[in-house]
Amino acid sequence: MNSQPQSERETWRAIVFSSDGTKALLKVSEGGFVFPSVEIPRWERLAENLTAALEKQWGCEAVCLFTLNDSSQHGGTNDSYEVMECWRDDAHSSDTIWQPIHSLRSDTFEDPAEYRIFERCFEQLDRYERDPASPFARGGSFARVRNWTRDAIRPFGLELETSFRQHNSSESFSLIRFESNGTAVWFKAVGEPNLREFPITLKLAELLPEFLPEVLATRPEWNAWLSREVEGTNLGKTKDAAIWERAAAKLAELQIESISGADSILDAGAHDLRTDGLLDSVDPFFEVVTRLMEEQTKASPPALSREELSLLKLRLEDALTLLGDFGIPHALGHLDLNPWNVILTRSRCVFLDWAEAYVGLPFFSFEYLLEHFRREVGQDAVLESAFVNAYRAPWRQLLSDDVSSEAFALAPLAAVYAYAAGTQAWKDEEKLRDAKTGGYFRSLARRMNREAIQLIERRPACLS
Repeated sequence: MNSQPQSERETWRAIVFSSDGTKALLKVSEGGFVFPSVEIPRWERLAENLTAALEKQWGCEAVCLFTLNDSSQHGGTNDSYEVMECWRDDAHSSDTIWQPIHSLRSDTFEDPAEYRIFERCFEQLDRYERDPASPFARGGSFARVRNWTRDAIRPFGLELETSFRQHNSSESFSLIRFESNGTAVWFKAVGEPNLREFPITLKLAELLPEFLPEVLATRPEWNAWLSREVEGTNLGKTKDAAIWERAAAKLAELQIESISGADSILDAGAHDLRTDGLLDSVDPFFEVVTRLMEEQTKASPPALSREELSLLKLRLEDALTLLGDFGIPHALGHLDLNPWNVILTRSRCVFLDWAEAYVGLPFFSFEYLLEHFRREVGQDAVLESAFVNAYRAPWRQLLSDDVSSEAFALAPLAAVYAYAAGTQAWKDEEKLRDAKTGGYFRSLARRMNREAIQLIERRPACLS
């Protein structure tokens, strides 16, 4: 039976509480109350789109608190529910009502299953109220964040305005852009599995202030920080090759400047992708990949055989050994270096979102950025050569052209391996039992194999 293509939009129901927590926003129908519902783009940020849609469709200015867990099990429905809080004036549309919570019963809802969902919401709220690791899932959490932000920016001559946009939200994550009477400010907080982003960001802001947004304040118990917005060109919004070349050169400058602080960046929690450690992981990593290949049930794309994986492992070990022998200094890198994390001003280039920071061979990061260049700017040999040369030029103060050329030839293969092995997800047996995770690592192994074959074709005498 052919499966239907997945819609580009999805429906969410909103459980919205009043700012004082005593009322719920409900749609009035002939059969009883119904939770408001909105359609939003499937593949975009939930909080940003849900809050905008709720305001446009239902006239309610609300913020997201958390997504209700297991609604299908506890309420008899397969719909998705987001718990939200109205933050100002309790506004609403003509076909909704703010109903006192104490008056709601099973028979006041059009579908009694939604009352069971409502009860499940309070059970989850109660757990979050007692959980210090869930500061943004509690009633009044947005007001607390906003009041702290207001007080934190006043010493910088800034006053909050009413406008804001919530981009991401969960019980332990938050990303909000606040307007002020000057530059906008960004509030960001992180939880598991990205707790490392908090100390890494603070360390990088200390060591490399030219390349990061200015940190205005921190809130350690929330793993949160407040930074001044950088006004400039987002690399993800331009196909101008000259701007991409400037970003490549600035990446090299950032990495060169980071060399002296590499140890302290590691101490802050960055992934350790130094060559010796990568080599030590090759054997156990390939044991996992071999098992995943043998578990593959689909005929296409074909699984790599034990013999192919054994040869790939040898070629990878040779590449990593050669890279280690070149004496390239360990530097800061970014395993998630996509163009949306890069902002260029007239005088600076700022890099964002350092949850996947690493210390190791710096050229890995450029390989990831190069992939985006090919997709966004185009596969033009002349433009790509200029982009590569822009990145390589600052390294001439530390590396000879011969070493740089050899390292760049080996980097595509090693960079795929570093990406696959660097985050340690391949060691998590629970994750590996998930079919999507297994397929993901098989695809990375196939990519490594293609890179190894292309490397042999380009340099037949080196890794035969």
